[in-house]
Amino acid sequence: MKKSGWRYSRYALGLLAVVFALAAIHWLGSSGLLQPAAVEAKITLDTAPFDPVPAVLDRAHPGVQAAMAAQNRHNPHLLALPDVVGTATGVNEAGKPAIKVFTKRTVPPGLIPESLDGIPVAVEVTGEIFALAKPSGTVKINPTQRFDRAVPIGVSTGNEGECSAGTIGARVKKGSDVYALSNNHVYALENDAPIGSQVLQPGRYDTSCSFSENNVIGTLDAFVEIDFSGTPSNVVDAAIALSSTANLGNATPANGYGTPKSSPAAAVIYQAVQKYGRTTSLTKGTVTAINGTIKVSYTAGIATFVNQIVVQSNKPFIKAGDSGSLLVTDQRNPVGLLFAGDSSGKYAIANPIGPVLDKFQVVIDGE
Repeated sequence: MKKSGWRYSRYALGLLAVVFALAAIHWLGSSGLLQPAAVEAKITLDTAPFDPVPAVLDRAHPGVQAAMAAQNRHNPHLLALPDVVGTATGVNEAGKPAIKVFTKRTVPPGLIPESLDGIPVAVEVTGEIFALAKPSGTVKINPTQRFDRAVPIGVSTGNEGECSAGTIGARVKKGSDVYALSNNHVYALENDAPIGSQVLQPGRYDTSCSFSENNVIGTLDAFVEIDFSGTPSNVVDAAIALSSTANLGNATPANGYGTPKSSPAAAVIYQAVQKYGRTTSLTKGTVTAINGTIKVSYTAGIATFVNQIVVQSNKPFIKAGDSGSLLVTDQRNPVGLLFAGDSSGKYAIANPIGPVLDKFQVVIDGE
């Protein structure tokens, strides 16, 4: 009995102490003598959001301009280094504008400087970069099959003169004429196909190398010649085939992104992009670098391209047979014409769409 009574007394005294403490805290707070250590949890100009959206890093950004200028100044030296396959302007791991250097394999320490003209340098092992016209295996996806006319964009195509297959990028137009847009190495066979040669859907790779007049959708009308001299002068790998609205549509198959917009968009770092192609269908990625100077391997040799767009994805974004795919934003605005990538498909290279359209004086026939 005595023990239980003592517990009750202690409980009463403790409760009384708590009451006095709460009263004291209330008085101190109301008098302004006691203030909390943290006063707000809202986001203001002085507090960053939990997951900040990166700043738009386009060509007008001062840091990007400085990085591109340094990249251009040092390109001759960088591209002459063993195993370097290209350079571009992107960002480093800290998110700062940087010069990206792409290599075939891991290079010895010190071969490539950590910074140039005060701009950080980020080295990425991509392996060799290839033009991606000829698939190396069979696939079980609809873009390889023959489609009823008018055929969609984003599906198998090629020139009658080669057992290969690439992708119809878009329907483009000039006046009342419409054309299928793809790469030079898909339609013009690396400068070798004659103007007027027949263009097919699907490409002969997807018909066991056979030819059928029923697969003709147009004729090669024009192409931009690829320079294999080693001079960094190539900007586009592009060709067009004269077709008709009866033979060629302007939207992807139903499992694609649909109809591209007619209005192009400039590529910017961190830009979300997508494509629909013959081999990998619909894939999504991110623009990680612009102003790329890239050495691309073809059957005819190595061609160096400038002002290129670099796209990356955690999964394969482009594979052999996807050459010619149109690169578009999530809003379906055309950004570039895809033509090359590394062996994993996680790095993709695209021509900026503006110079492609300007070369042929055409516009995207879209929404």
